[in-house]
Amino acid sequence: MHALAYSNTQDSISWNGIQFAYGIEFNAFMADEVTARLHDEVGKADFTAHLNSLASTGFAQENLQVILEAEQPEERDWAVGEALAEAWLSREHGVVWPWNMERDKRTPQASLPGADLVGFVTQGCETRLVLGEVKSSSDSRTPPNVMTGRSGMAHQLENLVTDTSLLFTLLRWLQPRCRDNISKPLFDAAVGLLLQTGNKAMTLFGVLVRDTQPDELDLRSRGEHLSSIVQSPARCNLVALYLPCLVSSLPDLVQVGGGS
Repeated sequence: MHALAYSNTQDSISWNGIQFAYGIEFNAFMADEVTARLHDEVGKADFTAHLNSLASTGFAQENLQVILEAEQPEERDWAVGEALAEAWLSREHGVVWPWNMERDKRTPQASLPGADLVGFVTQGCETRLVLGEVKSSSDSRTPPNVMTGRSGMAHQLENLVTDTSLLFTLLRWLQPRCRDNISKPLFDAAVGLLLQTGNKAMTLFGVLVRDTQPDELDLRSRGEHLSSIVQSPARCNLVALYLPCLVSSLPDLVQVGGGS
């Protein structure tokens, strides 16, 4: 499904390029893991089961079906890119996402503020807070425009390690969403470690979703820049995912299971 196109490190920063190829494994990845993340299938199943328990008559069941069929599936390419990034980080880095931001939408196809990625990663006996950003781009330039400037990925990642008010907002959002038996120990361990290390021990991910040929220039300058800002024990991993298809075709691919 994939091959390592390039890999490099500098201080607490790493950057890697991953090239995907069409095939059975890629198709299954898109149809199963990416689609499940995009549509929050776990949360949707729980929601449907709960409402079914409240529809006690045939008439109520008919009305519930009207509501369920009114769902507007997420079809924007950048949203599929985020789901792709989350599914990849879960598979390859063991990142746990305690909450799917799809659940926080108040209107169909809303765009929510804050970090794109909020989760946890455990390595050995250490659990860390994961924060990050995802950008999708078909820009032929290297690096693409989404990596640079005040709205670019590098600046957003820099804010995650330097802006304490942003960290407060993210933790304030995350804490009530980590009250179940699985997520609460992860939250407590990760935030405890963060506090014990001067609010530094976190792992950042910056994921760039591309439909161009792999080129280390997509990440290298941003990685070198961030190496002077992200200091140990913080870590930052920049990952470029090079697709075997156009970014604009991602919504179609999750519908048919990856393409051919």
